[in-house]
Amino acid sequence: MIEGRKSRPAQVRLLKEEPFLPEREVPIRFRKNVPTAWLELTLCEGKNRQVRKMTAAIGHPTLRLLRIAIGRLQLFDLNLHPGEWQKLSPEELDLCFQES
Repeated sequence: MIEGRKSRPAQVRLLKEEPFLPEREVPIRFRKNVPTAWLELTLCEGKNRQVRKMTAAIGHPTLRLLRIAIGRLQLFDLNLHPGEWQKLSPEELDLCFQES
């Protein structure tokens, strides 16, 4: 339930190791008394701040959030750096609307 509305089911997987990711320009504040874990979430819909609200509700606030795919389009395959963007080809757009 998010703000009184039931959301579509999400798949969650606890990662055993921290993934290799680029460093953030602004470091994440380390909190000694707050447990940390890396999760992989697959959403079927994207409500406003859904991931942050879901993790906060179970006592694990989101410290870092990365989108790695939209549908079957893997964003790492686009070779974009933080803050960069590009227009998608018609084929890439088609991938966005296919369920993964």
